[in-house]
Amino acid sequence: MLGENHSLLHEFPEHGEVIHKLTESDVSFANDVKQYNTIDKEIRVLELRGSPIDDGEMNKLKHSRAVLKDSLYQRMTLK
Repeated sequence: MLGENHSLLHEFPEHGEVIHKLTESDVSFANDVKQYNTIDKEIRVLELRGSPIDDGEMNKLKHSRAVLKDSLYQRMTLK
């Protein structure tokens, strides 16, 4: 769905406490969360504006978000 929120806490509400703890204790994780949320917001804004970029650029943004999401998920569930 266009403009859908894919923020990390929205995607993984069951890991909210872990996300919070890692964000406070792991600088790399915190930076990646910030980058993930920035990319997600950029995608949402573009989608709501009718995607004023070409499909290739939009796919690159979505791919970057997916790669970060996978990496963050792996770090959240390492235990």
